Amino acid sequence: MAKQIRRVAVLGAGVMGSGIAAHLANAGIDSLLYDIVPGDARESSDPKARNAFALKGIATAKKIKPNAFMRASDARRIKPCNYDDHADLLKTCDWIVEVVVERLDIKNHVFDWVEKNAAPDAIISSNTSGIPLADMAAEMSEDMKKRFLITHFFNPVRYMRLLELVTGPDTDPAVVARLADFGERKLGKGIVYGKDTANFIANRIGTFGMGATFQRMVEHGLTVETVDAIFGPAMGRPKSAVFRTADLVGIDTLVHVFGNVVTGAPDDERVDAFEVPSFISKLVEEGRVGAKSGAGFYKKAKIDGKKAILVLDLETLEYRAADKPRFPSLGAARKAEGAAAKVKAVCSGDDIAAKMAWDVTADSLIYSANRIPEIADDIVNIDRGMRWGFGWDLGPFETWDALGVRTSVDRMKAEGRAVPAWVEAMLEAGRESFYVREDGVMTFWQRDGGSAPVPTSDRHFSIKNAKANNSEITRNASASLHDMGDGVLLLEFHSKMNALDNLINDMANLGLDKLDAGEFDAMVVGNQDPKAFCAGANVLMILMASMQSNWDQIDGEINNLQQLLRRMQYSAKPVVTAPHAMTLGGGAEVAMQSAATVAYGETYMGLVEVGVGLIPAGGGCKELLGRYLGNIPAGVDYDPIPYISGIFGKVGMAQVTSSAEEARQWGYLRPTDKVVLDIDAHLFEAKRTARGLADSGYVAPRERTFKLPGKSGVAAVELALYGMTEGAFASEHDALIGKKLGHVLCGGDIPAGTRRTEQDILDLEREAFLSLCGEAKTQARIQHMLQKGKPLRN
Repeated sequence: MAKQIRRVAVLGAGVMGSGIAAHLANAGIDSLLYDIVPGDARESSDPKARNAFALKGIATAKKIKPNAFMRASDARRIKPCNYDDHADLLKTCDWIVEVVVERLDIKNHVFDWVEKNAAPDAIISSNTSGIPLADMAAEMSEDMKKRFLITHFFNPVRYMRLLELVTGPDTDPAVVARLADFGERKLGKGIVYGKDTANFIANRIGTFGMGATFQRMVEHGLTVETVDAIFGPAMGRPKSAVFRTADLVGIDTLVHVFGNVVTGAPDDERVDAFEVPSFISKLVEEGRVGAKSGAGFYKKAKIDGKKAILVLDLETLEYRAADKPRFPSLGAARKAEGAAAKVKAVCSGDDIAAKMAWDVTADSLIYSANRIPEIADDIVNIDRGMRWGFGWDLGPFETWDALGVRTSVDRMKAEGRAVPAWVEAMLEAGRESFYVREDGVMTFWQRDGGSAPVPTSDRHFSIKNAKANNSEITRNASASLHDMGDGVLLLEFHSKMNALDNLINDMANLGLDKLDAGEFDAMVVGNQDPKAFCAGANVLMILMASMQSNWDQIDGEINNLQQLLRRMQYSAKPVVTAPHAMTLGGGAEVAMQSAATVAYGETYMGLVEVGVGLIPAGGGCKELLGRYLGNIPAGVDYDPIPYISGIFGKVGMAQVTSSAEEARQWGYLRPTDKVVLDIDAHLFEAKRTARGLADSGYVAPRERTFKLPGKSGVAAVELALYGMTEGAFASEHDALIGKKLGHVLCGGDIPAGTRRTEQDILDLEREAFLSLCGEAKTQARIQHMLQKGKPLRN
């Protein structure tokens, strides 16, 4: 068995280096963060002064937004070091990753130091984005060359899934396999295998797309904001689109990346696309390089005392108010379901936006096809690189499939474009798509002909693939039941934003019936919607029933949800929940009330009902009381008010965690719950946990009781709310909601110290929820949220 990577040295404490160290900490891996001794501290004996650059890197990672750390306290896993005083510690590291300035002479100096001090079996890599591996390895010993490769992370490291691995002719395949497994399994990265070519895979294809966009927008006479409207969500791309992305990355950085291709791939048939336009050169010359300088293609400003974002006019290079581009093709994309349908809707239109979208897309598809095998061996690595590194919903070849390969090739040829011969050969062979499912296995077309299975890990579980192999047992409009194999059932939500409704309740109860009947041994609750595990209850239904004063309907449906989640939590067979992404309101209540939870690292969880003028009523209050108070040993005298204050602050302010680890700190996850960073392994790990519980003789937990402060606690809550209202920190309706929440958390109108059952708390939740539904201001909050997508303060 290969030696495990337990400790890592990160050489270079800049933004990228500290980001890598922070993400290692997120994964539970200790690291040494090295940098040079500052010039003014060379004669100092003070460790803080000598480690100042490394300490600054850690401090930057702790305060940067979005958060580099999933849990702030994990910064202690990073030890600040310098090359002079801590050379002897390098031999304790299993992997050494260089992240210093992009200068070959400096990198060579660092690698010489590494070779003198590293353990003989340590993996050594560079995070370079542009210097060829061959140049870096030229002066290394033969032994070091075997352990050397490029590990190219994307920034911000925590959030960008892509990790490109680039090897040299001497790199030991076992080293590559070991690091790929660590990157995927421990760091949650999507591994892509590139070649030692300019900008590797993602940046080569992505920056070509940007260059082609710059060329085509001039032809079509389009503005910055129009281009971003076209190449954002309408085309299955991030909201930052083209020019906002350039501002975020840094326009000077973009120029550097363009230059890598011009110098590193001068024979590229489309090297013209990497020539820097004059308007970009002018911006860099003037120091307007994007977000870090305060101005680039966009600029924040104040107009009449209000914040505004101005856009660059490419003719005058002055800033102006942005237009709101509207085109029929973009309107059609908004109505289309799924990325494939959106791309097709835009590119098949006949307005100027559609023409622009088609021109750039056709350029990019042909360019991508011509890069095989130069930058990658196959289409899978290119598609994954663009999805994981640039946030595209579809990679180039997946996009080509969405447009229809034969139809788009005919259009390209009619326009005089040179279509790569291997693509035409695929069509001549009778294959209509790059990706085709054959005998239940997804395959891809190879450049040299013939198909091959898309590489997947045996630790990954795909609902789409399982469904193609007849895993689905039954479904309705909002949920499905799947057989995951090995006696484990999967309950999948697929309503809009996976919001809870009666159809989900029916399917969940059916799943529990199957457990009770002995058809399955355990159940997992999860889905693979990238946006949300569950965004809460269907508030439109609540609003409609409230406006019709249909209180019995609301009471019945809330009671049904409460009893369903109690049934899940106390099922004789284990139910494991697998939250990810948005897990809000009722979604958090589902996630918490289970035998165990396996959460994806990027899980944003919170009981946010106060944002629509309500309180949690699906057992959220009950379950947090259980997490904070339910495990205090019998006979221990304690004051419940500090615990309740902690719950009240989180729920009353509708706070949402920034990670699964923070959810653990807040009590939404148990100390024993598992967090995984590899999203593709998420349901696999949930299934394994469920199977493990079933095999270990699972016994359902016992219900808890809570000693609560009753009237005295309610009085304290009301006093605090009075102060907030008087200080204009809360509206009267905020205070009313807060009083209702406090009444539930304190156990209602009871003497201090009275013990309350779980059902008592559920009844209080339902009573408070119903009373708030009858408030006109709550109804206004719900309506505003449905219409505007943000809370109303009234």
